[in-house]
Amino acid sequence: MAVQKAEAGKTRIGWIGTGVMGRWMCQHAISKGYSATVYNRSKDKTQPLAELGAKVVDSPKAVAEASDIVFAIVGFPADVREVFLGTSGALAGSKPGTILVDMTTSEPSLAVEIYEAAKAKGVHVLDAPVSGGDVGAKNAALSIMIGGETDVVEAVTPVFECMGKTIIHQGAPGAGQHTKMVNQILIAANMIAVCEGLLYGYKSGLNLETVFKSVSVGAAGSKALEVLGPRIMARNFEPGFYVEHFIKDMGIALKEAERMNIALPGLALAKQLYEAVRAQGYGRKGTHALMLALESLSNVKR
Repeated sequence: MAVQKAEAGKTRIGWIGTGVMGRWMCQHAISKGYSATVYNRSKDKTQPLAELGAKVVDSPKAVAEASDIVFAIVGFPADVREVFLGTSGALAGSKPGTILVDMTTSEPSLAVEIYEAAKAKGVHVLDAPVSGGDVGAKNAALSIMIGGETDVVEAVTPVFECMGKTIIHQGAPGAGQHTKMVNQILIAANMIAVCEGLLYGYKSGLNLETVFKSVSVGAAGSKALEVLGPRIMARNFEPGFYVEHFIKDMGIALKEAERMNIALPGLALAKQLYEAVRAQGYGRKGTHALMLALESLSNVKR
């Protein structure tokens, strides 16, 4: 039986996790005509969506009972397991034909486990983690990396198009999560470079604003420098993506690397530096708060 393609004004979506990114992702879908049922552990974070007409319920199960496609973007693999496979989870409230989409960055093996559990119930599953942070979420410009069956991906694509600009099916269940691990490995080393470069510039007495104009347009340029460089210079370390969540992602990647018998020493170093950031009390700051740990390491006072 063919999977029904999402259609604004007809398909009912559900959303679990309305935090820094989830709120905007769901809001974009609502603005395109999709009705939504939402759940968040901290109910106050659902208020902006409730004001746009979303129905707020008390469990992931209740979200699924009222939805054709259920999206979730939460914190850690344990949260993913709870909201999908728990006794009050989305799978418990799903009927055959429902589509569950995990947009959290989580473990590839858990993505496969959720897929298998859902398949036994006639429920479809995609793992579709995203990259782009709070800016990408607000601007509907996320990169969405998808694992799952082709017909299910095609069915959900109209909703993905409300949230992102780069929507790519990477392969079988778990492939979206593996692709996101590649993304996080690339970011990890780049963030060290961004913070070390700006720290060097500051300590040498340069005007960082003019340095930024020179280096951001050449071979040294990167999305991290473009988006987070100005925040670092403004001493704004509020999160687009939490340090503690980044540490979680790096841990997943290192665990997968060990399983595959490959060495990723650069990633291991980055994780240790971010552990220092968290130890200094900045776990709920943005990933660019790495600068604070590097300043402390070099005894640079700002």
